[in-house]
Amino acid sequence: MKMSKLKLIVLLGVLASYSTSCSTQNNVTKTPPVKNTTKPNTNNNTSQPKPPVVVTKPTPGTSTEETFRTNLPEIKREFRGAWIASVANINWPSKNNLTVEQQKAEAISMLDMLKENNFNAAIFQIRPSADALYTSNIEPWSYFLTGETGTAPYPNYDPLLFWIEEAHKRGLELHVWLNPYRAHHTNGGNVNKMSMANRMSDLVVRLKNGMYWFDPANPKTQDHVSNVVKDIVKRYDIDAIHFDDYFYPYATYNKGADFPDHATWNAYVNSGGNLSRADWRRDNVNKFVERIYKEIHAEKNNVRFGISPFGIWKPGYPAGIVGSSQFDELYADAKLWLNRGWVDYFSPQLYWPIDSKGQGFEALLNWWQSENTMKRHLWPGLNTVEIKTYDRPTEIKNQIEISRKILKNDAGEIHWSIAGLTKNPGMLPALKSGPYSEKALIPKSPWIKTVPLQAPTLFISDNGSFAQTRWSTKNASEVFQWVLFSQYDGVWQTEILPLDTLFKDIPKFKNGKKLSGVAIKAIDRLGNESDYMAKKVK
Repeated sequence: MKMSKLKLIVLLGVLASYSTSCSTQNNVTKTPPVKNTTKPNTNNNTSQPKPPVVVTKPTPGTSTEETFRTNLPEIKREFRGAWIASVANINWPSKNNLTVEQQKAEAISMLDMLKENNFNAAIFQIRPSADALYTSNIEPWSYFLTGETGTAPYPNYDPLLFWIEEAHKRGLELHVWLNPYRAHHTNGGNVNKMSMANRMSDLVVRLKNGMYWFDPANPKTQDHVSNVVKDIVKRYDIDAIHFDDYFYPYATYNKGADFPDHATWNAYVNSGGNLSRADWRRDNVNKFVERIYKEIHAEKNNVRFGISPFGIWKPGYPAGIVGSSQFDELYADAKLWLNRGWVDYFSPQLYWPIDSKGQGFEALLNWWQSENTMKRHLWPGLNTVEIKTYDRPTEIKNQIEISRKILKNDAGEIHWSIAGLTKNPGMLPALKSGPYSEKALIPKSPWIKTVPLQAPTLFISDNGSFAQTRWSTKNASEVFQWVLFSQYDGVWQTEILPLDTLFKDIPKFKNGKKLSGVAIKAIDRLGNESDYMAKKVK
């Protein structure tokens, strides 16, 4: 069995501490017994074990003048995500008959591209239609992964575990995207005996376009999806659960006919229910959204819940907005979810140009912001693939600037989809030379209570023209990233580094300026900063 990534990181930290101690007097590194406070994992194939807690004590006898307090610059923050769709092989895997090595190569190429262009999150679709792009005992392997529902990849591996490890290695968050109610997609091959459309046929209806849909009003549907979500949160080291805009299906999926939920509706009426059918449908979805939000945080408080609803709540909100009503068609009262704080982030799909008269980007974002009474993250979805404008890169860049103006210190956006970044030759250069010219941390989530990280321990030794800088921490299992600060002639420079970077040789001179100080901070899974340690460089 291979050593886990985090254990290797901790070991490197210990070695770095030990190496530095050899060049100073009486430096002692002790590893105390670990008190295990985490819940037991039941699946060794997908869980990621926590490393032991490493305590690195300061070197006795080291001059106290080396360490100092200062005013470090504020770290830039903005959520920058991209959707990666598996349904119909839109993004990944590009075909359902790729070898495992081809699948991995495509994933690495996408993650490298996101890292190199200063993104900080991938929203990866792992359950497009009651199936799994991960190891599951609840639902079958996805047709879009192997070309046959229920057939595992060969040689067998866990795609989700691979994506998590590779994303985190690059300092990227990995959000897992689930479609809660779709049971089978028209592009998903035959409905075989492994398909949930057959295995749970009592919960599923067939729409006129050939898709199968779970009845959202059936308590068994809600329990099933809840079990799927809890299973993923428990077994995988993900950063968030993400739902898209499909609750009740769009009317076109059933050729304009009403959703066929007669059995559950009649049962509700016969039991004395007095809501209208539309309000009853919305009430079922509302209860489900609230339940999922609470269950996620009960299992792992650091895992966030995000929803990306259709961009218009109702026509006329705000004034002048026209188009489909998710409130009336999808029975999704997305405004209520935002008002009640049943999400940690909210990404309305604002897929229209800035100058659209009936669906203006700025007007809609301002309206959603006015409804964000619980101050959750509001990160709009941008139609990077096919927004109707002659100059797509400029349009997207301008939408990001508008979002920053409205959202201020809690800015962010998600791009639909990663293909819009890779297939338009002008898109990535426009972003990296403009709004994404620097790396950024994700914004903090202050409503989620956490235990503060302790400051890392910093070690600096002379290495000729470089200051050999190393760091370690007591609580490596809670760290997601590092922020390294270098001071040249009194001016601080900032660098965001992934978790497995534990040392760096910093030039003593840069552009004619002398290195005078170095500082380090740890960043946790929710973007919170530890205190820092700063040392002077002579």
